[in-house]
Amino acid sequence: MVKLIINGQKVLRLKIITNTKVLSTSCLFLVSLNLFSSDPIAYLNTLGYEPAQKEIAYSKNGMVTTQHFLATSVGEKILNKGGNAYDASIAIAFTLAVVLPRAGNIGGGGFMVMYDKETEKPYSIDYREKAPAKSHQDMYLYDDGSFNKEKLSTFGYLSSGVPGTVAGLWEVHQKFGSLPWEDLIEDAIFYAENGFYITPYMEDILIRYNEKMSFFAETRNIFQADFPNFKNKKFFQKDLAKTLKIIAVEGKDGFYKGEIAEKIADDMKLNGGLISINDLNNYSPVWRDPIISTYRDNQIITMPPPSSGGVHIIQMLNILENYDLEELEHNSIEYINLLSEVMKYAYADRSKYLGDPDFYDVPVDKITSDHYSKKIFESIDIGSSKKSKDIHPGMFMDSESHETTHFSVADKNGNVVSSTYTLNSTFGSGVVIKGTGILMNNEMDDFSAAPGIPNQFGLLGAEANKISPGKRPLSSMSPTIVMKNNELFFTTGSPGGSRIISAVLQSILNIIDFEMNLEEATYAKRIHHQWQPDILEIELSIDDKIKSELEAMGYEIRIRRPLTCIQTIMYKNKIYSGYGDFRRPDAFASGNIND
Repeated sequence: MVKLIINGQKVLRLKIITNTKVLSTSCLFLVSLNLFSSDPIAYLNTLGYEPAQKEIAYSKNGMVTTQHFLATSVGEKILNKGGNAYDASIAIAFTLAVVLPRAGNIGGGGFMVMYDKETEKPYSIDYREKAPAKSHQDMYLYDDGSFNKEKLSTFGYLSSGVPGTVAGLWEVHQKFGSLPWEDLIEDAIFYAENGFYITPYMEDILIRYNEKMSFFAETRNIFQADFPNFKNKKFFQKDLAKTLKIIAVEGKDGFYKGEIAEKIADDMKLNGGLISINDLNNYSPVWRDPIISTYRDNQIITMPPPSSGGVHIIQMLNILENYDLEELEHNSIEYINLLSEVMKYAYADRSKYLGDPDFYDVPVDKITSDHYSKKIFESIDIGSSKKSKDIHPGMFMDSESHETTHFSVADKNGNVVSSTYTLNSTFGSGVVIKGTGILMNNEMDDFSAAPGIPNQFGLLGAEANKISPGKRPLSSMSPTIVMKNNELFFTTGSPGGSRIISAVLQSILNIIDFEMNLEEATYAKRIHHQWQPDILEIELSIDDKIKSELEAMGYEIRIRRPLTCIQTIMYKNKIYSGYGDFRRPDAFASGNIND
């Protein structure tokens, strides 16, 4: 047992089981699969970061993994108090709104997939943002129908949808919570009121986004008060603490009615935003039936639309089930080739067929059908690359910011939560509502401004995802739970905008097909292809021989810094293991749950 101190923050006691045999085998395996060269930790060190997660965390009684070690500590604290996975998830989400403000939020929205042990049923809740009542299809277009390039959909008051996070968390608490609501917010209030030390990673983010976070005075006064010297400084959010105190006492109504709602509506009206008091009063999350499928005798439970991730992860797994991936070898030329081609078809379909199912009849059954996947499988020729212009949405069908955040929680009773929520791009719209400390989302950019016009992540959309009042925008967020023999196998999910889908897919393949443990599955380099633009992205670096052979097939290759961050929990032999992805250095998993 040790006390963990990370960047001056005291975290709950942590016990990590170190199996030297496993670790040494793991290291050898990592070397063998690292065909691209370049050590990812060495890459982090060049940036001046040291990942919080050093080893796999283990526990018999539960596990928490989040993108910030303080939020992980809070989730662990709730479980130790006797709370369940739902309680811990609510506490984590509110804490991330304070300690991870670039993505954690109460001014945004998201999705949560759950497995409830008592009922032995999966659930999913959609608390995605909604378009305000005054929004309209042409709001980001010039009179001639061309796209307005003044960043109205990504920056400032006009870019925000009606937030859903508080309502979603409240709804989960009403259905599954066991501890008092106010108990789940007290740590978030503490960190907002008393501050927390800025980590080197957060320092770099604040410096990098100084221009964005200095445009509005309210935002500048909170986020850039110490610019450019954030080193060893505490970050305080006094107004946010007051807002959280109101929510703690009044529940959902503390955000969507009364003083806070009036401040949001008044600030929006004063600055050209569209969110009204009625929009806030009328917001409600939606319980949706999760998408459930199988892959190599494992049950995949994932998020339905307006998440595009769940649908297309199932679609791609259906295609890949026709191959012996282990025989191809992980991240071999053939494997990269295959995954790239499969991704092209999925992202092409995303551009046309995915949207809010309350407004558009999304053909989920057709996209995820065995018949459709077989047609795509038959069209793929390993050793060659099909140009994106030659792949059309549904061609074989019978008639998001990289700054999202994901967390996973499992408790001693077997309840599991996989949740992804977001402000969209880093620090959302850049707007803090005056007197509240609430940083608002820029989710309106996730709608299709017009057919053929890409959003900030380069994703195309069409009629299914056009702007309509009260509609939820399409998202790539893909919280996923994998079950085996009627018990948890692992959870997975990631931030990363359009790259979420491909990252979650590869985490599933790494664990199921290549039998990697969480460290191996996390370290493995990721690739991404989203159909348009026609570019194959590879993390960090690539071996010259592999690059030349892929280019000979016709791929245009771009080396990218890591933009995803999976937070994974595995359950095996009655032991939970967890791992926080090094790609966001403050990510951390902990398993000291009353051990």
